[in-house]
Amino acid sequence: MDVLSVGRGGPHVFVVDLSDPTLDDQDRHHLGRVLRLRDGDDLTLGDGAGRWCRAVYRLSEDPEPVGDVVAVPPSEPAVTVGFALIKGGRPEMVVQKLTELGVDRILPLSADRSVVQWDEAKASAQVERFRRVAREAAMQSRRAWLPTVEGVAAARDVQPAVGVVFAEPGGDPIDGSVRVLLVGPEGGWTDEELIGHPTVGLGPTVLRAETAAISAGTLLTALRDGRVSPPG
Repeated sequence: MDVLSVGRGGPHVFVVDLSDPTLDDQDRHHLGRVLRLRDGDDLTLGDGAGRWCRAVYRLSEDPEPVGDVVAVPPSEPAVTVGFALIKGGRPEMVVQKLTELGVDRILPLSADRSVVQWDEAKASAQVERFRRVAREAAMQSRRAWLPTVEGVAAARDVQPAVGVVFAEPGGDPIDGSVRVLLVGPEGGWTDEELIGHPTVGLGPTVLRAETAAISAGTLLTALRDGRVSPPG
């Protein structure tokens, strides 16, 4: 078992209180109607903040916790991927894959060249959708910690800081100092958005926006977890 994930033992589901777990209606339907769990089947419960335990599924009541609660430390250092809004169902797919990869913080961005431009009400509704997608992906991938999905921010408002970089063709190699990697729209960043920010490259080919965001998450988590070594 990876130190940041939940142990095996049936489906994994998030609840508010591990000592008195209550399934929400959607999770109850998924476990009983989709996965067709039977009374007494194993599952694991998590609170999304690093704590989880084993439990027994009950058809007519909430799950019964069994055994000790395990506390999983947060990943260090935390990594963030920001991505410019893209059309169709692709933003949800990006959030899903970044969650599966182990990204700690996901930042949807409004960029100057974004095809998608949401008003405040639309952005708020979509961010709530992103958070539901992240929760489902975290259960599927057996994460102990739910990722933080921030509200939509303007790329122009991102302040230069140590560890914050923008993905740009021809940029420097990514190394272990990168903590926040921001990926632009398919039209690229404008010069105004890049002012004051270092840039890194994601490879020699032209990537679709969603591919670039997922590549960013793959590289950052692999470096953070020691699965690959930085250049040099």
